Amino acid sequence: MTHPTLVRREHDTLATALTLAIGGLPVLPLSADKRPFGNCPDCRDNRCGGRPNMKTPGPCQCPRPCHAWAAATTDPAVLSSGAWAASWRRARAVAYHPGAAGVTVVDLDDTDAIAWAHATLPATRTVATTRGEHWIYRGAMQSANGVRAGVDIKSSMSYARWLGPGTGTMAPLPPAVRALVDKKPSTVRPTTVTAPAPAGGGQCPHRSPAYLERGIAMAEQRITDADTAIHTTVYRTFLAVLAAHGRCGCLAETHIARLFTAAQAKGESPRHCTDAWANARTALGM
Repeated sequence: MTHPTLVRREHDTLATALTLAIGGLPVLPLSADKRPFGNCPDCRDNRCGGRPNMKTPGPCQCPRPCHAWAAATTDPAVLSSGAWAASWRRARAVAYHPGAAGVTVVDLDDTDAIAWAHATLPATRTVATTRGEHWIYRGAMQSANGVRAGVDIKSSMSYARWLGPGTGTMAPLPPAVRALVDKKPSTVRPTTVTAPAPAGGGQCPHRSPAYLERGIAMAEQRITDADTAIHTTVYRTFLAVLAAHGRCGCLAETHIARLFTAAQAKGESPRHCTDAWANARTALGM
């Protein structure tokens, strides 16, 4: 028999998530220690080999991302599906993917960090946290932890806990926040995937160049068709291509260049493309 408290908690967190999703905020469940879940049986409790705290997925075979920020969604049908049910039963809070929502959270962890923000950054929407504040700006950027003492940046490829709508008017993302993580643009070109030869005498399991060509063309089209959440779409597409073709030696630099070109046509920088590709390879253990 299910404990009434567990039922009530599941209802409350899922109800909050559905309300936020309907409003356009991509959401996901969090555990009591602020960790996200793998939201399918195969990936639950890190069985798929995801990185610590489920921040990035392992080499799972899920039809769509089911981990952490990559799983954040505005689709009520996905959020309330049976695959996510166990996660909501254990969830203690709701999180969201700021970058996919087009915002950046400056996470201020203590009073010193808050004082620095008041002296340095323009006023914006503010949300109280357990120890400090979230300052939320309109506009997405690269995420980074520890940009200075007590300050993390949560935006693309990250998640933040939902703690309420906050107070104040959301201001545009200022250059001072971008400057906290900006570095000299990378000139690194995408390189050919190097991976051990597949089993079976080195034969590609796809057997036909047409299979790879069709996969690359579909990936290009997926990026081209994206109207929102471009960062997330690019990363997920890179992840899917690498999961399908990254271990058999099929991918050549020309294939990767086609994907980068499609991403840059949607406004992604060469640096972001390189970082997204590297993050996808790392997530898959390549």
